[in-house]
Amino acid sequence: MSLTVDDKLRVARQLDSLGVQFIEGGWPGANPKDAAFFARARSELRLHTAKLVAFGSTRRANGQVTSDPNLHALITSGVSDVCIVAKAWDYHVIHALRTSLEEALAMVRESVAFLVEHGCNVFLDAEHFFDGFKDNPTFALSVLEVAASSGASTLVLCDTNGGTLPTEIPSILAKVKDQVAVDLGVHFHNDSGCAVANSLIAVDLGASQVQGCLNGYGERTGNANLIPIIAALSLKQGITTIPTENIELLTSTARHIAEITNLPVPPQTPYVGASAFTHKAGLHVSAIARRSDAYEHIDPSLVGNHTRFVVSEMAGRQTLIIKAAELGLELTDDATTSLLQRLKDLEHQGYHFEVADGSLELLMRQALGWQQSYFAVESYRVATDDYRGSGLLTEATVKIRIGQDRVIATAEGNGPVHALDQALRKALQPTYPMLASMGLDDFKVRVLDTSRGTDAVVRVLIDFSDIDAQWTTTGVSTNIIEASFSALTEGFVLALLRTNPT
Repeated sequence: MSLTVDDKLRVARQLDSLGVQFIEGGWPGANPKDAAFFARARSELRLHTAKLVAFGSTRRANGQVTSDPNLHALITSGVSDVCIVAKAWDYHVIHALRTSLEEALAMVRESVAFLVEHGCNVFLDAEHFFDGFKDNPTFALSVLEVAASSGASTLVLCDTNGGTLPTEIPSILAKVKDQVAVDLGVHFHNDSGCAVANSLIAVDLGASQVQGCLNGYGERTGNANLIPIIAALSLKQGITTIPTENIELLTSTARHIAEITNLPVPPQTPYVGASAFTHKAGLHVSAIARRSDAYEHIDPSLVGNHTRFVVSEMAGRQTLIIKAAELGLELTDDATTSLLQRLKDLEHQGYHFEVADGSLELLMRQALGWQQSYFAVESYRVATDDYRGSGLLTEATVKIRIGQDRVIATAEGNGPVHALDQALRKALQPTYPMLASMGLDDFKVRVLDTSRGTDAVVRVLIDFSDIDAQWTTTGVSTNIIEASFSALTEGFVLALLRTNPT
């Protein structure tokens, strides 16, 4: 993940609107991009809730604070809150910094004092604190004591390697609290999958600051994901994090930042993922239809998400009825019975309707007796020629009937699906010009039985969209062209259905 300065400014505005207290903007003394971010932030960033924080490190080993370029960059960054990192593990001091423990403590003492003297509010990130405490608790605690006595406002205990388990947190924090009297923060990485749990435990034990990233971004397996931390503390533990009225912005903010970073929110992400409140088992859906809290740990609307029902071979009657209602359809008893059996038969063949909402809608309409009358496919053909020196050329021809008219269209594309898409558009758009606004957004193929090699059944999923909606269709066959064309034509039918209901 690499963000431009414009991207970083957009992310900062999103975080401020969410209501976080501090936004670490980067390391102004480390690279031109971060220096440019702080320079532009002075005139372009109007924060209403958050304070911008500049990140850096203590002075260099055996150096002077007055001539240290990193500390100078923090002071001139234009912000009053700074966060500096210091080694809290003797192993790193000796082998990474290659200096003495006494010099490492002097680096902390002098750097914090220097920044405080220049009017900075200093957070100290005690890097590798938990590992350091396990190896040499005396030195690790000395780093905290020196920083506190020099004026640091918050001491942040960092699990930089991400290996600390929840069972280890209580005893370590208890000893830290006995030793230092300033505010404590925590900074957990997720290498053991415990970053969120560790953060919640630390707050329960008295930590007043949690450092992390929205959506859990970060090196290796990521940092503590602030989304479930904020939601759990606010909704389950009654602890104030962001303003109460902003909790419902968690989902939209997570997804907005995901768009900026071009890293989609995984569907299974707690609270804000697309699947966080999604149900497909018939038993679950039947219960939810009666009581929404039966299988949901919170009301999804509290975090700006919503309940979603998907249909699979596990679907029950209630699932289909609810899903049909979402589409504005009312299934009869007979239609529900026939549809339920049809879905189970198709999924046994390899179809997948949990995400193929477009294909599911067509099946529901067909169960009610509807048949599309926009066009009928007579035949289609795809050919790929390898012109030596000029590359591959794929050509598709479709023969269709629109009412009483027989239409033949041929088009070229950079592959069979693209060529078929172009040929269908060429054939249909003169009659249905609204298809010009429909886009094919994504195309996925999955081999369902890899043991059969090239004879395997494949499943195709195609995502479509227009200015008003998105939909997904599916096709299954041992022939990838047939599977693709089936999904493709269903996508065209749905586009016409949305603009030309029949």
